[in-house]
Order: sequence, then C-alpha cells, then structure tokens
Amino acid sequence: MTPDQVITVGAGALQIATILMLVLLVPALVVGLVISMLQAATQINEVTLSFIPKLLVTLLVMIIGGPWMLRLITDFTLRLFHSIPGLIG
Repeated sequence: MTPDQVITVGAGALQIATILMLVLLVPALVVGLVISMLQAATQINEVTLSFIPKLLVTLLVMIIGGPWMLRLITDFTLRLFHSIPGLIG
C-alpha cells in the first residue's frame, strides 16, 4: 500500500466524517443562534434555555437524516472493502 493510497483513503474518511458531523451540528448551531438572539432581545439570561431545543433539533435531524447518513457511511465502507485487494497488492 503506497502512501498516496493511504492519503486517499484517509481523505475520503475525513470527508465522510465532516459531512456527517456538519449535518448534525449546523441545525443545532442555527437553533442556538436563534435562541440566543431571542434571549438577548428579551433579556432572559438563562443558560439552559437553549439546551432542550438544540437537543430536539438534533434528534429530529437524526431521525430524518439517519437513513441517508447510514447509507453514506455504508457505501463508503463497502467501497473500501471492495478496494482492499487492489490496495494490498
């Protein structure tokens, strides 16, 4: 296995991990920003107020996008397994 192949496989894994991470984090970030703006406008300084909406949005994204996320990681894993003979020799 050449260093170029290792870098290619590692870059693919990092790309998939970044996509999966962004799918979960961006909606939570948006909800946190909206809640923070609401708190600033109403001068409610409760730290735990944004926790439940972010948790619910993250769960909703996992429920809605879970099959797609699972298919994405499964396809990457299958492509990696199928390329093992070519990577070894």
